Amino acid sequence: MLYRLHVRQSSEAGVAVLGSETNNRGVSITEATFLRVRISCLTAVEAAEVIADRGASVPFAYVVTPNASHFTLLVELKDARFQDVYAHAWLRLLDGKVPRACARIVFGLDLPHCAGSDLTEELFTHRIQPSDSITIIGGGEELRRRLVAQFGLTQLHVHNPPMGFMDKPSEVEACIDFVLRHPARYVFFAVGSPRGEYLARMVQRRPEAVGTGLCIGGSLNFITGLVKRAPAFFRTFGLEWLYRLLRNPIGHARRVFVESLPLLLIVAKARLNPTAYGMDASRRKRVP
Repeated sequence: MLYRLHVRQSSEAGVAVLGSETNNRGVSITEATFLRVRISCLTAVEAAEVIADRGASVPFAYVVTPNASHFTLLVELKDARFQDVYAHAWLRLLDGKVPRACARIVFGLDLPHCAGSDLTEELFTHRIQPSDSITIIGGGEELRRRLVAQFGLTQLHVHNPPMGFMDKPSEVEACIDFVLRHPARYVFFAVGSPRGEYLARMVQRRPEAVGTGLCIGGSLNFITGLVKRAPAFFRTFGLEWLYRLLRNPIGHARRVFVESLPLLLIVAKARLNPTAYGMDASRRKRVP
């Protein structure tokens, strides 16, 4: 199912809404429903342009990057809290190449790929200016030092919550309070999924929050060189998950086999009844 989504900069909502409105550049965004999830059809370059266009003082809105594990939470496990996060997200940019391949081969949906790591790199390389205000939840002093050294940032604020912080209401509130006390054009949630998404939704509930939140996992570690990203070969062929598994089989096995693999089961069930998953049965074909 495809439809046009027009981005509206609203003083009341600051989020993308359906209708005939456009943002101040007249940018309209096509959305496609894939496995009951509305996907914003933007590449990393396009998404970075739209995000940078929002400015610093607009009401807070956030961006999520669905991958295989997200579809498991949303569709197979029907996690109500995560579904609420996605229902209120401004942009939903397809991160995983395996979900993208499934959409294309099984359902005939040619969705743009927009990895969170690619989006982060595009923003820092081509959109973010040294004087832009940036708040980061996650990371530490070394991450902050490298970002300043690489990009000349002058308004960077970093809060690094302790391990297990999501189980401690006081620590969660400290994260939200830090975002509110350091209003920024860009707010990066670098605490892993689904913690980052949960925090973004909680910040959005605060009427005084401003800027654009980005749930980007560990991508800041990649652009600063703290963690080595998969070589281009693995990324090109959608095998970044394999690279991470080979480098850290114990730490990454659960992510691959428990959290992400159920995507194939979801696709198989949706193949039998696409309409039940929000997709047009007539589009169920291979794309040449």
